Amino acid sequence: MKRKLAILLWAASPERPQLCATPFVHATAGAAFDAEVEMHFAGPAVRLLVAGVADSLRPWPAMDTTVYSMMRQAANLDVKFYACAMAMQALISKDDKLIPEFTAAAGASAFVQRTLDPEWATLVY
Repeated sequence: MKRKLAILLWAASPERPQLCATPFVHATAGAAFDAEVEMHFAGPAVRLLVAGVADSLRPWPAMDTTVYSMMRQAANLDVKFYACAMAMQALISKDDKLIPEFTAAAGASAFVQRTLDPEWATLVY
């Protein structure tokens, strides 16, 4: 059984909060099964890592839980948050403060490497 999970977020973005719940629920579930879990944020999804952005989003209007709450739950189980360096440069300003759960910048090759490694399972949202 694989014990490592890499998740790529690119369509799940602040503009589409209804797509944001599932990746964080799956990350949390993977971590709860003692898997090593990484989340890679690409394209507009990197904006979720800006302080205040995910905290203002709810996946569905009637839902009390914010996207940021889901992110914190995953991070509390040691899920790592990596952001595409190119997307960060294009979509995050120098004045933007990142959430404390942000782990590091990583290039596209970091996620591609995970997809090629037989020890890792990958999901894309």
